[in-house]
Amino acid sequence: MENNLNPQQKEAIETTEGPLLILAGAGAGKTKTITHRILNLIQKGTNPSSVLAITFTNKAAKEMRERVNKLLSDDKMINRPISIQERPFVSTFHALGVHIIKEQCARLDIPRQFTIYDRNDSKKAVKDAVESLSLDPKQYEPGIILNTISREKGNAVTNKAYREKVHDYFSNIVADVWDRYEATLRKEKSLDFDDLLLKTALLLKHDKEIRDYYNSVWKYVHVDEYQDTNTVQYEIVKLLCVNNKNLAVVGDIDQNIYSWRGATIHNILNFEKDYPEAKVILLEENYRSTQTILAAANAIIEKNTLRRKKTLFTKNVAGEKIEVTISYTEVDEARSIASKASDLIREGKDPSEIAVLYRANFQSRALEEAFLREKVPYQILGTRFFDRKEIRDVLSFIRAAINRDSSNDLVRIINIPPRGIGKATILKVISGQAATLGPSLREKVASFTKLLDRIKALAEKETPATLIKYIMQETGMETAFKNGTPDDQEKLENIRELVSVASQYGSVETLLENAALATDQDELERTNRAVKLMTVHASKGLEFDYVFITGLEEDLFPHKRMNENNVTQAAEEEERRLFYVAITRARKKVFLSYAQLRTIFGTQKVNTPSQFISDIDKDLIEETRELLSILSIDF
Repeated sequence: MENNLNPQQKEAIETTEGPLLILAGAGAGKTKTITHRILNLIQKGTNPSSVLAITFTNKAAKEMRERVNKLLSDDKMINRPISIQERPFVSTFHALGVHIIKEQCARLDIPRQFTIYDRNDSKKAVKDAVESLSLDPKQYEPGIILNTISREKGNAVTNKAYREKVHDYFSNIVADVWDRYEATLRKEKSLDFDDLLLKTALLLKHDKEIRDYYNSVWKYVHVDEYQDTNTVQYEIVKLLCVNNKNLAVVGDIDQNIYSWRGATIHNILNFEKDYPEAKVILLEENYRSTQTILAAANAIIEKNTLRRKKTLFTKNVAGEKIEVTISYTEVDEARSIASKASDLIREGKDPSEIAVLYRANFQSRALEEAFLREKVPYQILGTRFFDRKEIRDVLSFIRAAINRDSSNDLVRIINIPPRGIGKATILKVISGQAATLGPSLREKVASFTKLLDRIKALAEKETPATLIKYIMQETGMETAFKNGTPDDQEKLENIRELVSVASQYGSVETLLENAALATDQDELERTNRAVKLMTVHASKGLEFDYVFITGLEEDLFPHKRMNENNVTQAAEEEERRLFYVAITRARKKVFLSYAQLRTIFGTQKVNTPSQFISDIDKDLIEETRELLSILSIDF
C-alpha cells in the first residue's frame, strides 16, 4: 500500500467486507481512495471482474478507469496477468443500465441495438403525443410534461403506476400523453435516458434470477457521489447488493446540489439505517485548496444543519486572500472579470486553469461580451458537441440505417441534403405506404432506402471513423457544406472532428452509446486553451487554479425563483451547499463579485450583497471597487 495515503484513507481501503460509508470532503482524495481500495481487493485475490464501480459522469468514470488500470498494470504484488476481460467494471449509472439492458434484451423484449432518445428526441415525441390528443402544445407545454415524466421515472414510477395515483386534471393529461409517448418508444424500438435506469431497476426488482446473477457477477460494489443518487439509482444499488452487502459508497452531504433533478440527500443520510452494520469513515484532509479557501468554505457550510459535521483541513500554504469586487452594474462586473483573467494570462497563467462560475445561465451574456471585448479566449460549458445539428444528422443516418423503426431519425435525415421529399411523402413512408407514391417520388424514396442499406452494411464491417467519412461523401453533406457559407464550412469542420472522435471507438454501437450518454463536461476533452465559463452546477467534480464566482447578490446567489414566497430550509441549505461547491473548485485563489444594479427580465434591480460574503471572516477578504459605468464608457 502507498505510503502517501493518510490513516483514514488506509482504513477505508482495508475495510473490504460489509457496507462502508466514506464521507469525503471536497478535494479529500476520494477517487484515490476508491481506486486503491479496488487494487487492495484484487491484491487479496478478488477476481477483478467481480468488482463494480459506479459514478455519474463519463469524465469521472474515464478518470477512475484509467487510474485503476494503471494501478493494476504497475503493481508488482499481482503475480498473474490481468486480461481486458478481467478488468473491474467502471461505469456511469446510465452506461451500466445500457450494459444490463443489452445483456438481457431478450427478457425485456427490446432489440439489442435499440435507439437511445436524447432530450430533443423525447421533447418532439411528447409534442406529437400532445397534438395527437387534439391539445395545444402552447397550452400544454411539452417540456413541462416531459419534466414531469422524467421526474416520475427517476422516482421509479411507471406510466401505469402514475395513472393510478393521480386525480387532478393536468396530471391526467400527463398520464394520457405519457401513454402515447411510451407507445412511440415501443414502436420505434427506443428507450429514453430515464428508461436506461428505470428498466434496469424494474428488471432487477421483479426477476430474482437476473438479480441473483448480477449479485454473483459483482461481489464488491462501489458508488461514487452517493449523495447525488435519486430513487431509481438508489434502488439499483440496493438490488445489486442484496445478497452480499459488500457495498462501499463515497459521498459528501455538503455537495448535494441536485434535488431539482431528483437527487435526495436522505439516501446518504439514511445509509446507516439501511445498513445498520455499516462502518463510517470521514475523509477531512483536503489536498486541493489553500488554507484561506478552506477556512472560507468551512465558515459557509457549518451554518447548515442537515449534514454530518466535518471540518476540512489542509497542510497546504495559507495562500492569497479572497478578492471581493463590488461593481456598479453587471456590465462592469463582467468587464472586471475579463480584465483580471487577461492579467492572469499575461502573467503566464494557463487560461484552462481559470474558471468563471455563475448561478444562472442568463449571466453568461454579459460575460461573453466582456471576454470578446478583452480578446480573452473563452469556452462556455453547456453546448455539447453531440448536440450540434450537423453531428446529430450524421448520427441519425447511422441510427436510421440500423433501426428502421426509428421514424424520428428517418424524418430528421430524409431531406438532408434536400431530396425533394415532402411531408405528405414522409408520412406515407413512415406508415408503410411508399408503394402508393408516384414513380418519381418512389424512385427518390428507393434511392434513399438503398443509401441506408449501404450505411447499414458498412456499419457491420467497417470502423466508426470510416463509416462517418462514407456518410459525409455519399449523402452529399460534404459537397454541400464545402461550397456553402462560412457557417456551413464550420459544420464541415465539426463533422471532420466527429471522424476523429469516432476513431477512439472500436465499434459503431459503442460510438452511438457514448454519443447518447455524453454530458457537458465531456466538452472539456475537446478544448483549446481557454477560460471556462459555466454554471456552478456544471462545475461539480472539476477543479481550477483560479475561480471567479459572480453575481453574489441576494435572490440571485442564493437564488430565489420569482414564484417562491416561502423558501424552505431545505432550499436555503442547498443554495449554501452550492456556494460551498463553487468555492472549493479553486486551488489557489477565489474572486467573488457582485453588482449593485443588475437588469433581469428587462427590469433594473438594486441589489443587496449575498449573505455568503458576510459569512466569510473579514480577515480572509480583500475588497476592491470598480468605477461606475458612466466613467467606464469609451468615448
